[in-house]
Amino acid sequence: MGGAMLNERVRRVLEQNWIDYETVPHREAFTAQGVAAASHVSGWQMAKVLIARDEHRRYLMMVLPASCRADLATLRRVSGRPHLELAGEEEIASLFPDCELGAMPPFGNLYGLQVYVDACFPRDKPLAFQAGNHHEVVKIAYPDYQWAVKPFVTEFCRH
Repeated sequence: MGGAMLNERVRRVLEQNWIDYETVPHREAFTAQGVAAASHVSGWQMAKVLIARDEHRRYLMMVLPASCRADLATLRRVSGRPHLELAGEEEIASLFPDCELGAMPPFGNLYGLQVYVDACFPRDKPLAFQAGNHHEVVKIAYPDYQWAVKPFVTEFCRH
């Protein structure tokens, strides 16, 4: 699999479910805000993906707008996991072997992870996200994302 290619797992789920998507190449960027700027997408529509784990090394995925910061205390309460901490790079690399580090797609369900998505994404605008690499973003309709992933929608971000 080439570095600058849509992640195969994500491509398959989009195509098998007839979900329209657009890929937008951009200059290499490594932060969610940087990717949003490079691809001319609002920080409110650009998904930032964070991985957390509890004391039993059970992982979950948090998806929030690039312009927000995660409030772990709120997520601990909402998820019923009082000991959640952010996962380290080595752990993330082993959970997402087919992705460049830091470019995980917000499809935790494809990796056996529960997904928590913040409620403040605009529902009427496309959701933009990285799909395995630092060179392009994928845009899909927000309702299609919600349908494909079936995340827990809750509020855990600080603006």
